[in-house]
Amino acid sequence: MELESLYIPATNRFASLYLQQQPPVTSFFHYNLGDPNLFENRVADLKKRDFPRQALAEVIEGYMESFPSSKEVEDSLGKLREDASVIIGGQQAGLLTGPLYTIHKVISIIKLAKEQEKKINSPVIPVFWVAGEDHDYQEINHIFTKHQGRLEKVGYPERLVDKRMTSEFIYEKETMRKWVNQVIHHLGETEFTQDILIDLEDAIESCNSIVDFFSHIIMSLFKDYGLLIIDSAYPPLRELEKPFFLQLIEGSGSITEKVKTQQEVISGEGFSLTIDMKDHAANLFVTENGERILLEKEGEYFRGKNGEFHYSQRQLEEILHSDPHRFSNNVVTRPLMQEWLFPTLAFIAGPGEIAYWGELKQAFEWAGFKMPPIVPRLNLTFLERDTAKIIDDLELSLHTILLQGVETEKQSYWDSVKDVTLETSIDDAERALRESYEEIIPKAAIIDKGLESIIEKNLAFHKQQFDYLRLKTEKSLKSKHQLKLGKYDSVQASLRPDGSPQERIWNLYYFMNRYGTDFVSELMQLPLEFDGKHKVIKI
Repeated sequence: MELESLYIPATNRFASLYLQQQPPVTSFFHYNLGDPNLFENRVADLKKRDFPRQALAEVIEGYMESFPSSKEVEDSLGKLREDASVIIGGQQAGLLTGPLYTIHKVISIIKLAKEQEKKINSPVIPVFWVAGEDHDYQEINHIFTKHQGRLEKVGYPERLVDKRMTSEFIYEKETMRKWVNQVIHHLGETEFTQDILIDLEDAIESCNSIVDFFSHIIMSLFKDYGLLIIDSAYPPLRELEKPFFLQLIEGSGSITEKVKTQQEVISGEGFSLTIDMKDHAANLFVTENGERILLEKEGEYFRGKNGEFHYSQRQLEEILHSDPHRFSNNVVTRPLMQEWLFPTLAFIAGPGEIAYWGELKQAFEWAGFKMPPIVPRLNLTFLERDTAKIIDDLELSLHTILLQGVETEKQSYWDSVKDVTLETSIDDAERALRESYEEIIPKAAIIDKGLESIIEKNLAFHKQQFDYLRLKTEKSLKSKHQLKLGKYDSVQASLRPDGSPQERIWNLYYFMNRYGTDFVSELMQLPLEFDGKHKVIKI
Protein backbone atom coordinates (compact mmCIF):
# COMPACT_ATOMS: atom_id res chain seq x y z
CA MET A 1 0.00 0.00 0.00
CA GLU A 2 1.15 3.53 -0.83
CA LEU A 3 -0.20 6.74 0.67
CA GLU A 4 -0.94 10.07 -1.02
CA SER A 5 -2.57 13.08 0.65
CA LEU A 6 -4.80 15.58 -1.15
CA TYR A 7 -6.86 18.53 0.02
CA ILE A 8 -10.53 17.81 -0.63
CA PRO A 9 -13.13 20.16 0.93
CA ALA A 10 -15.72 18.63 3.25
CA THR A 11 -19.17 17.92 1.88
CA ASN A 12 -20.71 20.88 3.73
CA ARG A 13 -19.52 24.46 4.30
CA PHE A 14 -19.79 24.20 8.08
CA ALA A 15 -17.50 21.16 8.23
CA SER A 16 -15.05 22.73 5.76
CA LEU A 17 -14.65 25.79 7.97
CA TYR A 18 -14.31 23.54 11.01
CA LEU A 19 -11.54 21.56 9.34
CA GLN A 20 -9.70 24.85 8.83
CA GLN A 21 -10.61 25.99 12.36
CA GLN A 22 -12.08 29.20 10.99
CA PRO A 23 -14.48 31.59 12.75
CA PRO A 24 -17.35 31.78 13.36
CA VAL A 25 -17.55 27.97 13.43
CA THR A 26 -14.89 27.61 16.12
CA SER A 27 -17.05 29.66 18.50
CA PHE A 28 -19.70 26.92 18.46
CA PHE A 29 -17.39 24.51 20.30
CA HIS A 30 -15.61 24.55 23.66
CA TYR A 31 -12.18 23.50 22.40
CA ASN A 32 -10.06 24.71 19.49
CA LEU A 33 -8.17 22.04 17.57
CA GLY A 34 -5.37 24.51 16.90
CA ASP A 35 -4.51 24.77 20.60
CA PRO A 36 -1.12 23.03 21.09
CA ASN A 37 -2.16 22.06 24.63
CA LEU A 38 -5.62 20.91 23.61
CA PHE A 39 -5.51 17.35 24.89
CA GLU A 40 -3.51 18.12 28.03
CA ASN A 41 -6.16 20.73 28.89
CA ARG A 42 -8.94 18.26 28.20
CA VAL A 43 -7.36 15.64 30.49
CA ALA A 44 -7.14 18.29 33.23
CA ASP A 45 -10.84 19.09 32.74
CA LEU A 46 -11.77 15.39 32.90
CA LYS A 47 -9.92 14.94 36.19
CA LYS A 48 -12.33 17.44 37.78
CA ARG A 49 -15.24 15.07 37.10
CA ASP A 50 -16.34 11.66 38.33
CA PHE A 51 -17.19 8.79 35.98
CA PRO A 52 -18.76 5.37 36.66
CA ARG A 53 -15.51 3.69 35.58
CA GLN A 54 -15.81 0.35 37.38
CA ALA A 55 -19.44 -0.21 36.50
CA LEU A 56 -18.90 0.94 32.90
CA ALA A 57 -15.95 -1.41 32.43
CA GLU A 58 -18.02 -4.30 33.78
CA VAL A 59 -20.87 -3.50 31.40
CA ILE A 60 -18.56 -3.29 28.38
CA GLU A 61 -16.78 -6.48 29.40
CA GLY A 62 -20.13 -8.23 29.69
CA TYR A 63 -21.24 -7.04 26.26
CA MET A 64 -17.96 -8.08 24.62
CA GLU A 65 -17.80 -11.47 26.33
CA SER A 66 -18.92 -13.47 23.27
CA PHE A 67 -16.87 -11.53 20.71
CA PRO A 68 -13.28 -12.14 19.54
CA SER A 69 -10.88 -10.73 22.12
CA SER A 70 -7.18 -10.26 22.88
CA LYS A 71 -4.72 -9.24 25.55
CA GLU A 72 -4.92 -5.68 24.18
CA VAL A 73 -8.68 -5.64 24.82
CA GLU A 74 -8.12 -6.81 28.40
CA ASP A 75 -5.50 -4.08 28.83
CA SER A 76 -7.97 -1.45 27.61
CA LEU A 77 -10.60 -2.61 30.10
CA GLY A 78 -8.01 -2.39 32.86
CA LYS A 79 -7.03 1.13 31.82
CA LEU A 80 -10.69 2.22 31.75
CA ARG A 81 -11.13 1.00 35.32
CA GLU A 82 -8.24 3.20 36.42
CA ASP A 83 -7.60 6.62 34.91
CA ALA A 84 -7.66 6.29 31.11
CA SER A 85 -9.47 8.72 28.86
CA VAL A 86 -11.17 7.51 25.69
CA ILE A 87 -11.35 8.37 22.02
CA ILE A 88 -14.90 7.54 21.02
CA GLY A 89 -17.10 7.56 17.95
CA GLY A 90 -20.08 5.62 16.74
CA GLN A 91 -22.31 4.50 13.91
CA GLN A 92 -25.29 2.32 13.18
CA ALA A 93 -24.62 -1.39 12.80
CA GLY A 94 -24.47 -1.90 9.04
CA LEU A 95 -24.66 -5.39 7.58
CA LEU A 96 -21.15 -6.76 6.91
CA THR A 97 -19.96 -3.49 8.57
CA GLY A 98 -21.95 -1.31 6.13
CA PRO A 99 -20.34 1.46 4.03
CA LEU A 100 -16.60 2.04 4.25
CA TYR A 101 -16.97 5.22 6.30
CA THR A 102 -17.80 3.06 9.34
CA ILE A 103 -14.44 1.32 9.00
CA HIS A 104 -12.74 4.69 8.45
CA LYS A 105 -14.27 5.85 11.73
CA VAL A 106 -13.03 2.80 13.64
CA ILE A 107 -9.54 3.28 12.22
CA SER A 108 -9.64 6.98 13.16
CA ILE A 109 -10.62 6.15 16.75
CA ILE A 110 -7.79 3.65 17.13
CA LYS A 111 -5.18 5.81 15.43
CA LEU A 112 -5.97 8.93 17.47
CA ALA A 113 -6.01 6.98 20.74
CA LYS A 114 -2.57 5.54 20.03
CA GLU A 115 -1.22 8.90 18.88
CA GLN A 116 -2.45 10.83 21.90
CA GLU A 117 -1.41 8.20 24.45
CA LYS A 118 2.16 8.77 23.31
CA LYS A 119 1.89 12.56 23.09
CA ILE A 120 0.26 13.29 26.44
CA ASN A 121 1.93 10.39 28.28
CA SER A 122 -1.39 9.27 29.71
CA PRO A 123 -3.48 6.15 28.98
CA VAL A 124 -5.97 6.58 26.14
CA ILE A 125 -8.22 3.79 24.84
CA PRO A 126 -10.35 3.48 21.68
CA VAL A 127 -14.11 2.93 22.08
CA PHE A 128 -16.71 2.32 19.38
CA TRP A 129 -20.29 3.15 20.32
CA VAL A 130 -22.81 1.17 18.25
CA ALA A 131 -26.07 3.09 17.83
CA GLY A 132 -28.18 -0.02 18.40
CA GLU A 133 -31.04 2.07 19.77
CA ASP A 134 -31.73 3.54 16.31
CA HIS A 135 -34.66 2.17 14.33
CA ASP A 136 -33.71 3.34 10.82
CA TYR A 137 -33.54 -0.19 9.44
CA GLN A 138 -33.77 0.99 5.80
CA GLU A 139 -30.41 2.67 6.20
CA ILE A 140 -28.57 -0.52 7.14
CA ASN A 141 -30.46 -3.42 5.50
CA HIS A 142 -28.35 -3.59 2.34
CA ILE A 143 -24.89 -3.25 0.89
CA PHE A 144 -23.56 -2.49 -2.58
CA THR A 145 -21.38 -4.91 -4.47
CA LYS A 146 -19.50 -4.81 -7.75
CA HIS A 147 -21.02 -7.57 -9.85
CA GLN A 148 -19.96 -8.14 -13.48
CA GLY A 149 -18.45 -4.67 -13.52
CA ARG A 150 -21.62 -2.92 -12.34
CA LEU A 151 -22.76 -1.48 -9.03
CA GLU A 152 -25.47 -3.63 -7.51
CA LYS A 153 -27.55 -3.10 -4.36
CA VAL A 154 -28.09 -6.33 -2.43
CA GLY A 155 -30.83 -6.00 0.17
CA TYR A 156 -31.28 -8.31 3.13
CA PRO A 157 -34.59 -10.22 2.72
CA GLU A 158 -35.91 -10.17 6.30
CA ARG A 159 -38.08 -7.14 6.91
CA LEU A 160 -38.63 -4.97 9.98
CA VAL A 161 -42.11 -3.46 9.77
CA ASP A 162 -42.26 -1.61 13.08
CA LYS A 163 -40.01 0.99 14.73
CA ARG A 164 -38.19 -1.32 17.08
CA MET A 165 -34.53 -0.75 17.91
CA THR A 166 -32.12 -2.47 15.55
CA SER A 167 -30.59 -4.22 18.59
CA GLU A 168 -33.86 -6.12 18.87
CA PHE A 169 -33.77 -7.36 15.28
CA ILE A 170 -33.05 -11.09 15.63
CA TYR A 171 -32.10 -12.59 12.30
CA GLU A 172 -32.94 -16.06 11.05
CA LYS A 173 -29.56 -17.78 10.81
CA GLU A 174 -30.16 -19.72 7.60
CA THR A 175 -31.49 -16.59 5.86
CA MET A 176 -28.44 -14.61 6.96
CA ARG A 177 -26.14 -17.44 5.88
CA LYS A 178 -27.64 -17.55 2.38
CA TRP A 179 -27.56 -13.77 2.03
CA VAL A 180 -23.91 -13.51 3.11
CA ASN A 181 -22.95 -16.26 0.66
CA GLN A 182 -24.81 -14.43 -2.09
CA VAL A 183 -23.00 -11.17 -1.34
CA ILE A 184 -19.52 -12.69 -1.12
CA HIS A 185 -19.96 -14.74 -4.30
CA HIS A 186 -21.16 -11.63 -6.11
CA LEU A 187 -17.71 -10.24 -5.41
CA GLY A 188 -16.12 -13.12 -7.31
CA GLU A 189 -14.27 -16.22 -6.21
CA THR A 190 -10.70 -15.56 -5.10
CA GLU A 191 -8.10 -17.39 -3.04
CA PHE A 192 -9.41 -15.52 0.02
CA THR A 193 -13.14 -16.15 -0.42
CA GLN A 194 -13.32 -19.42 1.51
CA ASP A 195 -11.50 -18.07 4.58
CA ILE A 196 -13.81 -15.03 4.62
CA LEU A 197 -16.90 -17.25 4.47
CA ILE A 198 -15.60 -19.45 7.30
CA ASP A 199 -15.08 -16.39 9.53
CA LEU A 200 -18.51 -14.99 8.68
CA GLU A 201 -20.16 -18.36 9.30
CA ASP A 202 -18.65 -18.34 12.80
CA ALA A 203 -20.01 -14.84 13.41
CA ILE A 204 -23.48 -15.75 12.12
CA GLU A 205 -23.67 -18.84 14.29
CA SER A 206 -22.41 -17.21 17.50
CA CYS A 207 -24.66 -14.13 17.28
CA ASN A 208 -28.41 -13.55 17.15
CA SER A 209 -29.02 -9.86 16.46
CA ILE A 210 -27.72 -7.82 13.54
CA VAL A 211 -26.04 -5.46 16.02
CA ASP A 212 -24.12 -8.29 17.68
CA PHE A 213 -23.25 -9.67 14.23
CA PHE A 214 -21.78 -6.27 13.39
CA SER A 215 -19.88 -6.06 16.69
CA HIS A 216 -18.48 -9.56 16.25
CA ILE A 217 -17.05 -8.67 12.82
CA ILE A 218 -15.61 -5.37 14.05
CA MET A 219 -13.85 -7.07 16.94
CA SER A 220 -12.52 -9.86 14.71
CA LEU A 221 -10.89 -7.15 12.59
CA PHE A 222 -9.69 -4.76 15.31
CA LYS A 223 -9.26 -6.73 18.54
CA ASP A 224 -5.46 -6.55 18.34
CA TYR A 225 -5.61 -2.75 18.69
CA GLY A 226 -7.34 -2.73 22.07
CA LEU A 227 -10.68 -1.56 20.72
CA LEU A 228 -13.67 -1.66 23.08
CA ILE A 229 -17.19 -1.80 21.67
CA ILE A 230 -20.58 -1.23 23.28
CA ASP A 231 -24.17 -1.29 22.03
CA SER A 232 -26.03 1.81 23.19
CA ALA A 233 -29.13 -0.35 23.70
CA TYR A 234 -27.43 -3.04 25.79
CA PRO A 235 -29.79 -3.55 28.80
CA PRO A 236 -27.09 -3.48 31.53
CA LEU A 237 -25.89 -0.16 30.08
CA ARG A 238 -29.42 1.20 30.40
CA GLU A 239 -29.40 0.22 34.07
CA LEU A 240 -26.19 2.18 34.55
CA GLU A 241 -27.65 5.20 32.72
CA LYS A 242 -30.73 5.52 34.94
CA PRO A 243 -29.50 8.51 36.99
CA PHE A 244 -28.73 10.57 33.89
CA PHE A 245 -31.97 9.56 32.15
CA LEU A 246 -33.74 10.98 35.18
CA GLN A 247 -31.92 14.29 34.65
CA LEU A 248 -32.83 14.24 30.96
CA ILE A 249 -36.52 13.71 31.78
CA GLU A 250 -36.53 16.50 34.36
CA GLY A 251 -34.64 18.89 32.11
CA SER A 252 -36.24 18.04 28.77
CA GLY A 253 -37.76 21.48 28.30
CA SER A 254 -34.52 23.24 29.20
CA ILE A 255 -32.50 21.10 26.77
CA THR A 256 -34.82 21.98 23.89
CA GLU A 257 -34.62 25.65 24.83
CA LYS A 258 -30.80 25.54 24.90
CA VAL A 259 -30.55 23.81 21.53
CA LYS A 260 -33.03 26.25 19.98
CA THR A 261 -31.01 29.19 21.31
CA GLN A 262 -27.78 27.77 19.90
CA GLN A 263 -29.49 27.12 16.57
CA GLU A 264 -30.48 30.78 16.40
CA VAL A 265 -26.83 31.73 16.84
CA ILE A 266 -25.74 29.35 14.07
CA SER A 267 -28.49 30.28 11.60
CA GLY A 268 -27.74 33.94 12.35
CA GLU A 269 -24.28 33.31 10.91
CA GLY A 270 -25.81 32.03 7.68
CA PHE A 271 -25.53 28.27 8.23
CA SER A 272 -28.27 25.73 7.57
CA LEU A 273 -29.42 23.76 10.59
CA THR A 274 -28.95 20.01 10.87
CA ILE A 275 -31.21 19.09 13.79
CA ASP A 276 -34.93 19.34 13.02
CA MET A 277 -36.38 20.10 16.42
CA LYS A 278 -39.93 20.99 17.39
CA ASP A 279 -40.58 23.54 20.12
CA HIS A 280 -42.00 20.87 22.44
CA ALA A 281 -39.39 18.16 21.77
CA ALA A 282 -38.42 16.04 24.80
CA ASN A 283 -35.46 14.46 22.96
CA LEU A 284 -36.15 10.99 24.35
CA PHE A 285 -37.82 7.83 23.10
CA VAL A 286 -39.86 5.40 25.16
CA THR A 287 -40.76 1.94 23.88
CA GLU A 288 -44.42 0.90 23.79
CA ASN A 289 -45.55 -2.42 22.33
CA GLY A 290 -42.09 -2.96 20.86
CA GLU A 291 -41.95 0.38 19.02
CA ARG A 292 -39.90 3.48 19.86
CA ILE A 293 -42.14 6.47 20.52
CA LEU A 294 -40.58 9.94 20.30
CA LEU A 295 -41.70 12.03 23.26
CA GLU A 296 -42.84 15.64 23.30
CA LYS A 297 -43.49 17.85 26.32
CA GLU A 298 -47.01 19.17 26.64
CA GLY A 299 -47.39 21.30 29.75
CA GLU A 300 -46.74 19.06 32.73
CA TYR A 301 -47.18 15.92 30.65
CA PHE A 302 -45.28 14.00 28.01
CA ARG A 303 -46.93 12.52 24.96
CA GLY A 304 -45.99 10.48 21.94
CA LYS A 305 -45.09 12.50 18.87
CA ASN A 306 -48.38 11.49 17.23
CA GLY A 307 -50.43 11.79 20.42
CA GLU A 308 -50.83 8.03 20.84
CA PHE A 309 -49.55 7.87 24.44
CA HIS A 310 -49.56 10.25 27.41
CA TYR A 311 -47.41 10.13 30.53
CA SER A 312 -46.92 12.23 33.60
CA GLN A 313 -43.33 12.82 34.68
CA ARG A 314 -43.95 10.50 37.59
CA GLN A 315 -45.10 7.73 35.24
CA LEU A 316 -41.93 8.09 33.18
CA GLU A 317 -39.84 7.95 36.33
CA GLU A 318 -41.62 4.75 37.39
CA ILE A 319 -40.94 3.19 33.97
CA LEU A 320 -37.31 4.26 34.25
CA HIS A 321 -37.01 2.68 37.68
CA SER A 322 -38.62 -0.65 36.73
CA ASP A 323 -37.66 -1.03 33.06
CA PRO A 324 -34.89 1.40 31.97
CA HIS A 325 -34.37 -0.50 28.71
CA ARG A 326 -37.59 1.08 27.43
CA PHE A 327 -35.82 4.45 27.28
CA SER A 328 -33.48 5.55 24.51
CA ASN A 329 -31.84 8.75 23.32
CA ASN A 330 -32.30 10.80 20.20
CA VAL A 331 -29.69 12.74 18.26
CA VAL A 332 -29.62 15.50 20.91
CA THR A 333 -29.39 13.48 24.12
CA ARG A 334 -27.14 10.66 22.89
CA PRO A 335 -24.01 12.88 22.92
CA LEU A 336 -24.94 14.07 26.42
CA MET A 337 -25.34 10.50 27.64
CA GLN A 338 -22.04 9.54 26.06
CA GLU A 339 -20.30 12.42 27.79
CA TRP A 340 -21.83 11.48 31.16
CA LEU A 341 -20.62 7.88 30.83
CA PHE A 342 -17.17 8.18 29.28
CA PRO A 343 -14.08 10.26 30.17
CA THR A 344 -13.91 11.41 26.56
CA LEU A 345 -10.63 12.88 25.37
CA ALA A 346 -12.08 13.42 21.88
CA PHE A 347 -15.07 12.47 19.77
CA ILE A 348 -14.42 11.29 16.20
CA ALA A 349 -16.98 12.79 13.82
CA GLY A 350 -17.93 12.75 10.18
CA PRO A 351 -18.86 15.98 8.30
CA GLY A 352 -22.57 15.73 9.15
CA GLU A 353 -21.87 15.03 12.80
CA ILE A 354 -19.59 18.05 13.10
CA ALA A 355 -22.46 20.25 11.93
CA TYR A 356 -25.03 18.90 14.37
CA TRP A 357 -22.65 18.81 17.37
CA GLY A 358 -22.17 22.54 16.89
CA GLU A 359 -25.86 22.96 17.69
CA LEU A 360 -25.42 21.23 21.08
CA LYS A 361 -22.97 23.59 22.80
CA GLN A 362 -25.51 25.16 25.16
CA ALA A 363 -27.12 21.76 25.87
CA PHE A 364 -23.74 20.52 27.10
CA GLU A 365 -23.43 23.60 29.28
CA TRP A 366 -26.89 22.90 30.73
CA ALA A 367 -25.64 19.43 31.72
CA GLY A 368 -22.55 20.93 33.35
CA PHE A 369 -20.19 19.54 30.70
CA LYS A 370 -17.82 20.90 28.14
CA MET A 371 -18.33 19.44 24.72
CA PRO A 372 -15.31 17.18 24.03
CA PRO A 373 -12.89 18.14 21.26
CA ILE A 374 -14.53 17.12 17.99
CA VAL A 375 -11.89 15.58 15.74
CA PRO A 376 -12.85 14.99 12.08
CA ARG A 377 -12.45 11.35 11.14
CA LEU A 378 -9.92 10.31 8.54
CA ASN A 379 -11.20 10.51 4.97
CA LEU A 380 -9.84 7.64 2.90
CA THR A 381 -10.17 6.47 -0.68
CA PHE A 382 -8.80 3.16 -1.93
CA LEU A 383 -7.23 3.42 -5.38
CA GLU A 384 -6.72 0.05 -7.04
CA ARG A 385 -3.85 -0.42 -9.50
CA ASP A 386 -6.06 -1.17 -12.48
CA THR A 387 -8.09 1.99 -11.79
CA ALA A 388 -4.90 4.05 -11.39
CA LYS A 389 -3.68 2.78 -14.77
CA ILE A 390 -6.94 3.79 -16.45
CA ILE A 391 -6.68 7.26 -14.90
CA ASP A 392 -3.19 7.61 -16.38
CA ASP A 393 -4.32 6.29 -19.77
CA LEU A 394 -7.21 8.77 -19.90
CA GLU A 395 -4.98 11.58 -18.57
CA LEU A 396 -7.48 12.38 -15.81
CA SER A 397 -6.89 14.34 -12.60
CA LEU A 398 -7.29 12.26 -9.42
CA HIS A 399 -8.16 15.41 -7.47
CA THR A 400 -10.96 16.27 -9.92
CA ILE A 401 -12.29 12.70 -9.86
CA LEU A 402 -12.54 12.68 -6.06
CA LEU A 403 -14.33 16.02 -6.13
CA GLN A 404 -16.83 15.51 -8.94
CA GLY A 405 -16.28 12.23 -10.78
CA VAL A 406 -15.61 11.83 -14.52
CA GLU A 407 -18.96 12.60 -16.15
CA THR A 408 -17.73 15.94 -17.57
CA GLU A 409 -14.64 14.32 -19.10
CA LYS A 410 -16.69 11.38 -20.41
CA GLN A 411 -19.14 13.77 -22.10
CA SER A 412 -16.28 15.74 -23.64
CA TYR A 413 -14.85 12.55 -25.11
CA TRP A 414 -18.25 11.52 -26.44
CA ASP A 415 -18.78 14.94 -28.02
CA SER A 416 -15.42 14.57 -29.75
CA VAL A 417 -16.21 11.22 -31.38
CA LYS A 418 -19.90 11.36 -32.22
CA ASP A 419 -20.80 12.16 -35.85
CA VAL A 420 -22.30 15.63 -35.70
CA THR A 421 -22.84 15.71 -39.47
CA LEU A 422 -24.99 12.56 -39.28
CA GLU A 423 -27.07 14.07 -36.48
CA THR A 424 -27.48 17.25 -38.53
CA SER A 425 -28.52 15.25 -41.60
CA ILE A 426 -31.18 13.38 -39.62
CA ASP A 427 -32.43 16.66 -38.13
CA ASP A 428 -32.57 18.25 -41.60
CA ALA A 429 -34.49 15.29 -43.04
CA GLU A 430 -37.00 15.41 -40.19
CA ARG A 431 -37.45 19.16 -40.52
CA ALA A 432 -37.95 18.90 -44.32
CA LEU A 433 -40.55 16.17 -43.86
CA ARG A 434 -42.37 18.20 -41.21
CA GLU A 435 -42.43 21.26 -43.52
CA SER A 436 -43.85 19.14 -46.34
CA TYR A 437 -46.59 17.83 -44.07
CA GLU A 438 -47.42 21.39 -42.98
CA GLU A 439 -48.15 22.12 -46.67
CA ILE A 440 -50.16 18.92 -47.12
CA ILE A 441 -52.45 19.31 -44.09
CA PRO A 442 -54.45 22.43 -45.16
CA LYS A 443 -54.86 21.11 -48.73
CA ALA A 444 -56.10 17.72 -47.51
CA ALA A 445 -58.47 19.40 -45.03
CA ILE A 446 -60.22 21.15 -47.92
CA ILE A 447 -60.95 17.79 -49.50
CA ASP A 448 -61.99 16.05 -46.26
CA LYS A 449 -61.66 17.39 -42.68
CA GLY A 450 -61.13 13.84 -41.43
CA LEU A 451 -57.88 13.53 -43.41
CA GLU A 452 -56.20 16.04 -41.05
CA SER A 453 -56.02 13.62 -38.09
CA ILE A 454 -54.84 10.79 -40.36
CA ILE A 455 -51.98 12.93 -41.68
CA GLU A 456 -50.98 14.03 -38.15
CA LYS A 457 -50.84 10.38 -37.04
CA ASN A 458 -48.75 9.60 -40.10
CA LEU A 459 -46.37 12.45 -39.23
CA ALA A 460 -46.12 11.22 -35.62
CA PHE A 461 -45.21 7.76 -36.94
CA HIS A 462 -42.39 9.23 -39.04
CA LYS A 463 -41.15 11.22 -36.01
CA GLN A 464 -40.94 7.95 -34.04
CA GLN A 465 -38.90 6.47 -36.86
CA PHE A 466 -36.49 9.40 -36.82
CA ASP A 467 -36.11 9.02 -33.02
CA TYR A 468 -35.51 5.31 -33.50
CA LEU A 469 -32.86 6.07 -36.13
CA ARG A 470 -31.11 8.50 -33.75
CA LEU A 471 -31.19 5.91 -30.97
CA LYS A 472 -29.78 3.14 -33.16
CA THR A 473 -27.01 5.28 -34.64
CA GLU A 474 -25.98 6.51 -31.17
CA LYS A 475 -26.05 2.95 -29.83
CA SER A 476 -23.88 1.74 -32.71
CA LEU A 477 -21.44 4.60 -32.24
CA LYS A 478 -21.22 3.97 -28.49
CA SER A 479 -20.63 0.29 -29.18
CA LYS A 480 -17.76 1.26 -31.48
CA HIS A 481 -16.22 3.38 -28.68
CA GLN A 482 -17.37 1.23 -25.76
CA LEU A 483 -13.87 0.25 -24.71
CA LYS A 484 -12.89 3.82 -23.88
CA LEU A 485 -16.33 4.86 -22.59
CA GLY A 486 -16.24 1.80 -20.34
CA LYS A 487 -12.98 3.02 -18.85
CA TYR A 488 -14.65 6.24 -17.73
CA ASP A 489 -17.49 4.19 -16.21
CA SER A 490 -14.99 1.95 -14.40
CA VAL A 491 -13.22 4.92 -12.79
CA GLN A 492 -16.54 6.47 -11.80
CA ALA A 493 -17.80 3.21 -10.26
CA SER A 494 -14.61 2.78 -8.25
CA LEU A 495 -14.03 6.31 -6.94
CA ARG A 496 -17.34 8.22 -7.27
CA PRO A 497 -20.03 5.50 -7.48
CA ASP A 498 -23.43 6.97 -8.26
CA GLY A 499 -21.83 10.40 -7.86
CA SER A 500 -21.06 9.75 -4.17
CA PRO A 501 -17.74 9.39 -2.36
CA GLN A 502 -16.43 5.83 -2.45
CA GLU A 503 -16.80 5.53 1.34
CA ARG A 504 -20.58 5.95 1.15
CA ILE A 505 -21.16 3.06 -1.26
CA TRP A 506 -18.41 0.46 -1.19
CA ASN A 507 -18.08 -2.18 1.51
CA LEU A 508 -14.90 -3.49 3.14
CA TYR A 509 -15.47 -7.07 1.99
CA TYR A 510 -14.96 -6.15 -1.66
CA PHE A 511 -11.38 -5.24 -0.81
CA MET A 512 -10.80 -8.11 1.63
CA ASN A 513 -12.06 -10.61 -0.91
CA ARG A 514 -9.73 -9.22 -3.55
CA TYR A 515 -6.65 -8.39 -1.49
CA GLY A 516 -6.78 -10.75 1.45
CA THR A 517 -7.90 -11.03 5.06
CA ASP A 518 -4.79 -9.05 6.13
CA PHE A 519 -6.13 -5.99 4.32
CA VAL A 520 -7.10 -4.23 7.56
CA SER A 521 -3.86 -5.01 9.39
CA GLU A 522 -1.85 -3.66 6.43
CA LEU A 523 -4.02 -0.56 6.42
CA MET A 524 -3.43 -0.04 10.13
CA GLN A 525 0.33 0.04 9.55
CA LEU A 526 0.09 3.16 7.38
CA PRO A 527 1.12 6.52 8.93
CA LEU A 528 -2.35 8.08 8.79
CA GLU A 529 -2.15 11.62 10.18
CA PHE A 530 -4.96 13.89 11.36
CA ASP A 531 -3.89 16.79 9.15
CA GLY A 532 -7.25 17.50 7.50
CA LYS A 533 -6.15 16.02 4.17
CA HIS A 534 -7.82 13.28 2.18
CA LYS A 535 -5.81 10.05 2.15
CA VAL A 536 -5.59 8.13 -1.12
CA ILE A 537 -4.37 4.59 -0.46
CA LYS A 538 -2.97 2.91 -3.55
CA ILE A 539 -3.34 -0.87 -3.47
